[in-house]
Order: sequence, then structure tokens, then C-alpha cells
Amino acid sequence: MRKLIATCSVVSICFLSATAVFAAGTVKIGGLFAVTGPAAFLGEPERNTAKMVVEEINKAGGIKGHKLELIAYDTSGDATKAVQLATKLIKDDHVTAIIGPSTTGESMAVIQVAEREQVPLISCAAGIKITEPVKKWVFKTAQNDTLAVVKIYEYLQKHKLSKVAILTVSDGFGASGREQLKSQAAKNGISIVSDDTYGPKDTDMTAQLTKIRGSQAQAIICWGTNPGPAVIAKNVRQLGIKTPLFMSHGVSSKKFIELAGEAAEGIKLPSGKVIVAELLPASDRQKSSLMAFVKDYKLHYHAEGDHFGGHAWDAVMLLKNAIEHGGDSRVTIREQLEKTHGFAGIGGVFSYSARDHAGLNKDAFVLVEVRKKGWVIVK
Repeated sequence: MRKLIATCSVVSICFLSATAVFAAGTVKIGGLFAVTGPAAFLGEPERNTAKMVVEEINKAGGIKGHKLELIAYDTSGDATKAVQLATKLIKDDHVTAIIGPSTTGESMAVIQVAEREQVPLISCAAGIKITEPVKKWVFKTAQNDTLAVVKIYEYLQKHKLSKVAILTVSDGFGASGREQLKSQAAKNGISIVSDDTYGPKDTDMTAQLTKIRGSQAQAIICWGTNPGPAVIAKNVRQLGIKTPLFMSHGVSSKKFIELAGEAAEGIKLPSGKVIVAELLPASDRQKSSLMAFVKDYKLHYHAEGDHFGGHAWDAVMLLKNAIEHGGDSRVTIREQLEKTHGFAGIGGVFSYSARDHAGLNKDAFVLVEVRKKGWVIVK
């Protein structure tokens, strides 16, 4: 009996020691961002923002005494590489949760890893299929392309523009957008008179636009991410097309204006509120978070915080909130993420549930227009 008691005491001491070490340790979170390659305009601000927010959380004492450790890898926008790096984060780095990837195609590829290994994944991409149907371990912070389509179609309805030409990029983001543009057209009184695509690496779309010019289109909607939409904007101007041109939220940053130059003037698109934060009324629930993010990003990186960096800000802060309320295990983080309600972030006010892992409604978007190399809110 004495030996048993002694043995139990030793085990108890070891357990308590292990607990103490864990309490004093760090919570590892992984990051998958397209820092290089065509989608770098997404991944670089996401990576920068994630690092910035983690540093600020740690400077403030961490989360319940735990410091966060961000282990971030560059996927280059490649889905195969994203899967390999997700596996590395889980198997070798032993992360508790993963933020990213940056694009829809990568996110769809990584979902199977997150689900199989039961690791919370908060995607920074927009495709609706990332979270519909709901996957137990997968959430997202980027606004659904469905909501972006609604924002454009509401404007067209208001201005009695019912005939539309769509030009979408042939990748995961473009395919998802094209599906939503088509599926929601009839219910919004819209008829699609021209439906064409372009390749992610195409450098001239005059053939598609010449076809559109010969149609009855009253508006053109381009769905893609840089640099393609900037090329299309320039081609529209070169061809003298006067039909109003709309872009997706995939180009919601100053980078699009830089790439398109004067051809960007007058283009409208749905965007998260961060790029027009200063123009929002004081009553807006997101304004304080938005202004803090813009200020912090400027201080750290001498550049403007944008819509895409905001996806990473939301992801880190949602994880922080989940850990504060439930603990730092993969299971409790997933459970607490699903219980998130009324979290005012950069991309919108998030309310997840067992049936909704996207958590936003159409109010997460505002319609903006390019004027004099800047953004204004379309009333």
C-alpha cells in the first residue's frame, strides 16, 4: 500500500509538473498564405496582419497566460503545396488551429486534411463551397461570393439594368462566382446575355469584350482576382466600351487601382468596409475595430490595411475569443468558434452556428466606386 501511495504521488507530481509547463507554454497556430505568386496581393497582407495581431496579443500578456506562436508558410497559391504544408503544420509543428489558405482552390483542397485530422481551419477565401455544406472543422472569414453578387444585383435592380454580361476567371474563385451570378440572376430580375471566361494568366481579353460589345448587355460583371481584372479594365477603355463595369470583391484593394491606372476610374465593386473605414458613421459597430486595424497596419508596414489583411485579423481574433472562452484544445476551439455571436470584426459582424460556418450577411459588404485613385461609398 505504501508503495502504491508513493507511486501515485510521483505520478501526481509528474502530472502537475506537465500541467505547469503547458500553462507556461505557447499555443501554436498555423498560417497558410499565398505570399508569393499571382495571389500574393491576398497572402502578403494576410501574413503581415496575422504576425502583427499575434505580436500585439503577446505584448499584452497573451491569452490566459499563454503566448501565441504563429507558424506561417507560403503556399504560392498552389493547392498541392497547400495540402502538403497543412499536413506539415499538423504532423510536424503540432498546431492547434490553422488560418488560411488565401484562395478558394487551396481551401477546398485543404478541407479534407482539416476534417480528417480534426483541426480547426479558418479559411481566408471567399468561395461559398468552403462552408456550404457545413464541414465540422472548417470556418471562414472572407465574405461569401453569394453576398457580393446580391450587392451588385441590388444596385442593378435599383437602376433598372436587367441585361448583364459576365466574364469570370477559370479558377476556383471565378467558378464559384460564376455559379452564384447565374443561380441568383432570375430571382433578381437579371438576364445574362453573355457568359464568357478567361484564364488566370491571360494578358488580353479584347476578344471576349468585343463579343460583349456586340450584345445587349447593360452592365458587365468581371469576377476574378488580380491581375486579370485590371487587364479587363484597360481593355474596356481601349475598346471604347461605355457599358458600366463592375468587379468582384476579389480586387478590393489599392493594388487593383495601381494595376488598372486611369482605367479603374468609375468601376464599382462590393467590398468589406475597411477600405472606406473613415467614411463610416460613428454608429457603425465595426468602425472602432476597422480604424484600429488601419492604424496598426500603417504603423507596422507603412501601407494601408486592406480587405484581405482583414480576413487574417478576424481569424486570429476569433481564435483568441474561442481560447478565452473555452480553452486551447482543438475540440474546445472548434466548439467555441461555433458559438461565436455578434463578434464585430473587420469583414463584418460574425455569428457562427452549427448550420452556418461563414457567419456573415449582406451587410458585411458596401458597394464602393473608384474615384480619383481612391474609394467612395456608393449610396
